[in-house]
Amino acid sequence: MHEESATVAYDTALSEEQQAVRNLARDFAESEIRPVVMQYDESQEFPADLFRKMAELGFLGITVPVELGGSGLGFVEYALIVEEIGRVDPSVALGVAAHNGLCTGHILRFGSDELKSRYIPRLATGQSMGAWGLTEPGSGSDASGMQTVARRDGNEWIINGSKNFITHGTVGDIAVVMAVTNREAGANGISAFVLDKSMPGFSASKKENKLGMRCSDTSSLVFEDVRVPAGNLIGEEGQGFKQALQILDGGRISIAALSVGLAQGAFDAAMKYANERRQFSRKLAEFQAIQFKLAMMATEIEASRLLTYKAAYLRDAGREYATQASMAKYYASETSVRAALEAVQIHGGYGYIKEYPVEKFYRDAKLLTIGEGTSEIQKIVISRAVLR
Repeated sequence: MHEESATVAYDTALSEEQQAVRNLARDFAESEIRPVVMQYDESQEFPADLFRKMAELGFLGITVPVELGGSGLGFVEYALIVEEIGRVDPSVALGVAAHNGLCTGHILRFGSDELKSRYIPRLATGQSMGAWGLTEPGSGSDASGMQTVARRDGNEWIINGSKNFITHGTVGDIAVVMAVTNREAGANGISAFVLDKSMPGFSASKKENKLGMRCSDTSSLVFEDVRVPAGNLIGEEGQGFKQALQILDGGRISIAALSVGLAQGAFDAAMKYANERRQFSRKLAEFQAIQFKLAMMATEIEASRLLTYKAAYLRDAGREYATQASMAKYYASETSVRAALEAVQIHGGYGYIKEYPVEKFYRDAKLLTIGEGTSEIQKIVISRAVLR
């Protein structure tokens, strides 16, 4: 069903190259990821072998220029790749999105030529995994509560503090970290730095035991008198939070795409089950109650997909896209939760056991309404845009 519903919907809007990229991601997800989805979910082990293979396909440097070791593709291709992987295993897709859009994306967009040449090739080729540190134990949506500080000491900055809920916190060895450099300046006193695990005092701690997205590595980062070269400051002092907001705008496109993929995966599973399971001598798909659920799911998924690709298209065209990215992320993430919930309901008792994929989709979906800006934050962004 996925081959028909998704392909017919948007093939005509994609170039041959974009269709080839999507098909490559789809084939990889089906052949390499699907057989080991529950193995990694149960063990909570980071799937390093899958990421090595994805690096060979160029999926860890999707928007990175070819001269820096990347694939040189745009955000539409980025969204296609994340969606197709998310349709099979959202937790792997989350790692692809975080690596490309946050750490790599931040250095690529705002870093000096020296920082780009030093770190981007390592990230784009999968030699290193990237992490991105904004959230702290006491500050999530409210960055004004940030406690991590950076103090200038000659040609170095000394960083102290911690971050939590960091994707690739344990397995990542390069991180972009936001820290307060001028407390009196508020948000304008936050700066961004590139750190790597070779720097003494920089370590990971407390790997989280999560409800869903369990093979996506999530942990805390700790900074104890970490000495960072002055040249590792990204952009100008005090610009870190403004940079982070722009990075999150792009990141919301990838999370929207992940949400579309998860919802499509849940829908595909529900369709398959509804056409196989029989009750009262009829297929479930012949009951109007089930038909209405599938109709709602299909419509919301298609709307989410169109919102997502519109935001990606605007980003690639160099046009204003922040509001569209928030709309896509808000609607698609909420759609993924509803689609996963309905897929479980269609499966009945079988939807609650791990032999069927909808149980995992249901657990994975909720994070998408929280990470990279909660649904409530997206409503604030959207309302400010429409009311101005």
